Amino acid sequence: MDPPPPSHVSSPQQNPNHDNIQSDSIPNFDQNPNPNLSHYLSLSVPKKRRRGRSQRNPSSFRSPFTLNASSLNNDLTSSIRNPPSSSTQFHDFSDEIIMINKEAKTEALIALSAGFPADSLSEEEIETGVIPVIGGIEQVNYTLIRNHIIAKWRENVSIWVNKKMFTDYIPQHYHSLLDSAYNYLLSHGYINFGVASPIKDKIPTEPSKPGVIIIGAGLAGLAAARQLMRFGFKVTVLEGRKRAGGRVYTKKMEVGNRVGAAADLGGSVLTGTLGNPLGIVARQLGDLLHKVRDKCPLYSVDGKPVNPDMDVKVESAFNRLLDKASRLRQLMGEVSVDVSLGAALETFRQVYKDAVNDEEMKLFNWHLANLEYANAGLLSHLSLAFWDQDDPYDMGGDHCFLPGGNGKLVQALAENVPILYEKTVHTIRYGSDGVQVNAGSQVFEGDMALCTVPLGVLKKGSIKFIPELPQRKLDGIKRLGFGLLNKVAMLFPHVFWEMDLDTFGHLSDDPSRRGEFFLFYSYATVAGGPLLIALVAGEAAHKFESMPPTDAVTKVLHILKGIYEPKGINVPEPIQTVCTRWGSDPFCFGSYSNVAVGASGDDYDILAESVGDGRLFFAGEATTRRYPATMHGAFLSGLREAANMAHHANIRSMNVKVEKPPSSAHSCASLLADLFREPDIEFGSFSIIFAQKNADPKSPAILRVTFGEPKKKYHEVAKQDQQQHSNKLLFQQLQSHFNQQQQLHVYTLLSRQQVLDLREVRGGDEMRLNYLCEKLGVKLVGRKGLGLNADSVIASIKAERGNRKPVSTSMSLKPGLSKIKAGIIKRKIIRKAKVVKKSNESIPRASMNVGSASRVSEENRIIDQVIPDVFVLGNNQNDLANSNP
Repeated sequence: MDPPPPSHVSSPQQNPNHDNIQSDSIPNFDQNPNPNLSHYLSLSVPKKRRRGRSQRNPSSFRSPFTLNASSLNNDLTSSIRNPPSSSTQFHDFSDEIIMINKEAKTEALIALSAGFPADSLSEEEIETGVIPVIGGIEQVNYTLIRNHIIAKWRENVSIWVNKKMFTDYIPQHYHSLLDSAYNYLLSHGYINFGVASPIKDKIPTEPSKPGVIIIGAGLAGLAAARQLMRFGFKVTVLEGRKRAGGRVYTKKMEVGNRVGAAADLGGSVLTGTLGNPLGIVARQLGDLLHKVRDKCPLYSVDGKPVNPDMDVKVESAFNRLLDKASRLRQLMGEVSVDVSLGAALETFRQVYKDAVNDEEMKLFNWHLANLEYANAGLLSHLSLAFWDQDDPYDMGGDHCFLPGGNGKLVQALAENVPILYEKTVHTIRYGSDGVQVNAGSQVFEGDMALCTVPLGVLKKGSIKFIPELPQRKLDGIKRLGFGLLNKVAMLFPHVFWEMDLDTFGHLSDDPSRRGEFFLFYSYATVAGGPLLIALVAGEAAHKFESMPPTDAVTKVLHILKGIYEPKGINVPEPIQTVCTRWGSDPFCFGSYSNVAVGASGDDYDILAESVGDGRLFFAGEATTRRYPATMHGAFLSGLREAANMAHHANIRSMNVKVEKPPSSAHSCASLLADLFREPDIEFGSFSIIFAQKNADPKSPAILRVTFGEPKKKYHEVAKQDQQQHSNKLLFQQLQSHFNQQQQLHVYTLLSRQQVLDLREVRGGDEMRLNYLCEKLGVKLVGRKGLGLNADSVIASIKAERGNRKPVSTSMSLKPGLSKIKAGIIKRKIIRKAKVVKKSNESIPRASMNVGSASRVSEENRIIDQVIPDVFVLGNNQNDLANSNP
C-alpha cells in the first residue's frame, strides 16, 4: 500500500523552508531541556484511516505503565519497586541502579520509537531470556543499558556500534547485562543494520555458514539477505521479476531528452520517521526527506471547491460514526469478529441520517473511499473488531517522501546481494535435511529457505509446498484479506497546479466509483519533474484492472480540467502516463493485507510462524501484526526472520533439539488464564492480579472483567430491528452470534491505588464500569490489546508466584451463586453499564433499569437496538448490591 500522511485541510500551510527534514528524527532533549514530553509519551499516533486525509485528532493510546511526562520526571526505575527479597539471586550490589552518562528519559523515548517498552522488557526479550529473573533490579539495569545502546547508535547510524564503546563507563559487574543487551539488539537487527560503509564492511568476503535461499527480492527479502550475509550465511535470492523491490517500484518517466521524473508506482510514503528503519537507511544515504504538507483541499464533481462548512459538518458526522462503531464493538466483544466495518457504518449512517443531501453524501463517500484506501480493502470485507488493530504501533513522526523515489533505497539494499532475476518459484520442498526450491527447470538446495511472497500469491496457490503447509497456516492465509490500490502517473510539460499542495481530493457522484481518482499526489517537489499521481482504491480499484489506460487518462484529465480551467489555467496534455495493474501482477495478485471479517491480528502471527522444524520461514508485510501494509513492516519482518533463521542454525550446529513452543499469542493467553484462576482480589464481575505483594500504590495490576452467556433467543427483537432498518446484514449477524452461548474476558492495566479506588465505588458493577471508563478513561481490551507492557507484568507475576498451585476455576465463584446465574448477571451488568447516558452527575440506581429509556442517550438507544437485551434471573438489583465488597 501507499499510505499518505496524517493531514488536515484546516492546518496552516507549512513553511517551505522546513519541508526537508532529517529522517528518523528523534527529539533532541539536550538542546531543548524542557520539551513537551507528553506529546511523545502519550503515544499519539495517526490512525490508519488518516493516511489520505485527517479525519480527527490522532487518538492517544494511553497505559498507566507507558511512560508519561510525570513518570519521566522521576527515575525510570520507579515503575519497578521492591525487588525480590531473596538477595541470593543477585550480587551484593543488587540494590544499585546503574548510572549512565545520559538521562534515562531521553533514551527511553528513543527505545520507545524503536518498538520497545520504554521501561520494561518486550515479549520477544522475555521469550529470548535476556535476563534470568523477570521483574527485579536486574531487569531495571538491563533496560537502562539496552536503551542506552539504541540511543548511542541512533546518534550516528553511519557507524558500527561495538561493546567496547560502553565498557569504560559501565561497571565490570554489569558486563554480563551489557553482553546480553548488545547481543540481542545486534542479532535481532535493532542496531548496526542498513547500508552505511562500516556496516557493509562487516559482511565477510567468504561465507562460513550453510546456504540459505530467499524467495523474493522485495524489502523483506533484501533486509533478510543483508543480515544473513553479515551473519556469515551463503545467501541466494530468487526473484521472479527483472528487478528488485517487489511492490516498491520507482519508474523513471521521460520521453527522449524532455523533462523526466521519478514516479513511485508502488509504496511511496514513509509513514512516520521516528524509528522507521527505512528512514534510517535514507539517513545513511545522506538523503533529506520531504515532509508531506497538511493542506489537502477537496473538489466536488463539477470541479468547484467543497464548501468549507459542509466539509466540516460531514467530516464530523463521519468521525461520529467511526466512534459509534468503536463503541459498538466494545459492547459486542468477540462477537464483532464476524461483523464487517462497512455493515456497522452503513447501519449507523442510515439510523442517524448524518448525510442528508446529495452533495453531503458524495463527500461522505469520499471519506469512505479514503478509509478503504488506508486499509487496502473494501469496507464490507473488513472486520469491525480488528480493522485498526495495528494503530497503537504506528510509527510516530512526519510522513515523508524520499526525493528521487524509494527505488534509491532498493538499489542501495540490493547492492552486492546475490540476486537471480526472472526465477519464478513454483515448488518449495522442506524437511529435516533442508530445502529444495524449484524455479523453472532449476533446483536450488539450501539448509533453510525464507518465503517473502505477497499474501495474494499465497492465496492464489502459485507456489506448491511439499509437504503441504500446516492447516493452521492455510486457515490463516484464507482468513486474512487483501485489497487493491492502483495509480495513474502523469508527467506534464510544466506544473499547472498549486505548488503549496502535496495532496488534493476529488468527489465522485457514483458510490460504486467513490475511490476512482479520489486523491491526487503532487510529486513536483521531489520527483525531479512536474509529476501528478492519481489514486484508485476500493471497488473502483478492481474495476480499474480492466479499464483501458487511455480511458483512465482521459477521465483523470477531465477531472483536472474541471478543477483548473474555470480558474483560467490551461491543463496541458501529459508527456507520458503509466497505469498500474497490481491485481493482475503475477508476482503480487493484489496490493496489501488487511484484517478481513473472521480474521484477527493473530493471523499475522500465524503467517509468520516457521514450519518444517526450523527449515522454512516466512516474512513480508502480511507477517507482521504491528506494521502490516507498510514498507517498513516488510523490512522489519526480514530482520526478524534473519534472527530466527540464525537462531535455528545455531541450535542445529550444537546438535540440541529444542521443543517448539506454542505461539506467543497462545502462550501468553494461557498464562494469563492460569493466573486469573487465583486472583488477588475479586468483587462483582471484576478480578485483579497484582504484580507485587506490597503496598506501593503505583505498582501495576491487571484487571479482568468477565461476562457470560445469554439465555434467551431474540427472534422478535431481531425481526423488529430488521423491519426498522434497511441494512439487515448487521442485525442478522448479531442475532446469530447472540443465540450462541459465549463467555468473554476483557482486560486493562491499572495501578494498585486505582484498583482500590474502583473497589470502593458503590452502586454495583454498573457504576464501577462507568467509573472505570469515564473517570479513569481506560479502555477494556482483549488479551492482545494489552500490549508489551502487560507482557512484562504478566511474566513478573508468574515469576513471583513461583510454584503456587492454582485453585479450580469453579472455586472462585461466590458461594451460593451458580456459574450460569453469575454469567447471566455479568452479561446484564456489562451491557447496561455501557448504555447509560454519559454524565458527570451521579446516576440514581433506580435509573439503571433497562426500561428507563429516558436516561439513555439517542446514541445508546441505537446500540440498545443493535445488541438485544439479556434475560436476568431474580431480583437483579439485589444481586448487584450483594456483589459489593
